[in-house]
Amino acid sequence: MAYTTDRTATKELERQHVNVRWLSCTAHYGDQAATASANTVASVDCQGATDDGKDITVTGKVTRAVNGACVRGDLTAKVGGKQWFHVSGLGNCNATPSPVNGGTGGQQGQPTVTVTVTRTVWCVNNNPQCRPVEGK
Repeated sequence: MAYTTDRTATKELERQHVNVRWLSCTAHYGDQAATASANTVASVDCQGATDDGKDITVTGKVTRAVNGACVRGDLTAKVGGKQWFHVSGLGNCNATPSPVNGGTGGQQGQPTVTVTVTRTVWCVNNNPQCRPVEGK
């Protein structure tokens, strides 16, 4: 959920002409185990910055995520302390997720749980050569 929230929030901010330098999200599931078959609610917390140094935050609850394509729930983004958007979803949940096992027939794919590890790269003295790590 953290990865998908990161991707969809970044796309929406950029669509609204915010120059996102970096955004890093984490998700917390509380005492619930995250399973593909349950409607798991995750609290998400994203921190980032614009190219001109303004702080970006995206916070809220996610009730559904489609791998890299969409999140549903209750999300609020702030840029420079000002609310930028408050939405019940981001992205296209009708997108077709990647097939399990290459989709070449045989045994049907089983639901899986994805765990996202987020790494934050800190820039020293606003060094213009310092950019987020590729593959984030």
